[in-house]
Amino acid sequence: MFSFSDAELTAIVLSLKVASVAILWALPPAIWVAWLLARKQFWGKTLLNGIVHLPLVLPPVVIGYLLLILIAKKGLIGQYLWQWFGISFSFSWRGAVLASVVMAFPLMVRAIRLAFENVDPKLEHAARTLGASPLKVFFTLNLPLSLSGIIAGSVLGFARSLGEFGATITFVSNIPNQTQTIPAALYSFIESPDGERAAARLCLVAIAISLTALFCSEWLAQRQKRTH
Repeated sequence: MFSFSDAELTAIVLSLKVASVAILWALPPAIWVAWLLARKQFWGKTLLNGIVHLPLVLPPVVIGYLLLILIAKKGLIGQYLWQWFGISFSFSWRGAVLASVVMAFPLMVRAIRLAFENVDPKLEHAARTLGASPLKVFFTLNLPLSLSGIIAGSVLGFARSLGEFGATITFVSNIPNQTQTIPAALYSFIESPDGERAAARLCLVAIAISLTALFCSEWLAQRQKRTH
């Protein structure tokens, strides 16, 4: 039952790789955008908020199609990335990472924004009164006090990246050993006559990974609360 084939192991490793790299790339801009939405008033804030959360309401296949039009090797942006830098996202694990970043980004921003909004603005004003620069206030006050939200957002993003299917398969297809993550491999096994056992194994692995991530998130959040 739990003797994994090479295809299953490759899908598991690739999924972990894609989800981890996606979070590393998405986290810095997610923190910045969340802070902007939580703390600043500017023209176009409502539009930015709508664009950020658009992947939550659009079908994932639509997101994948838009990525295909924009970032593919002959896409509106992708053609210049290929010509100038030799970078291509089409039919590669890098494209799966990009699709995961886009789909996980709004969940991360939402969680981190709530954490920033829960920080008392009076603490920031007091720090500035004592001579702290806005940058110092951000790194020594906002970030530490919002760490539990950042952790929660990262775990949500990781879980979303791990389960991403529609945008990924539309943008980079379902290529074994290259773009076939756990959901794509699960889909392939379900479609094959003798793939039920493999599909069940991958399903259990996905559940185990997600539960482990949630437990780690809760432990880190509780530890951060005790520290502060």
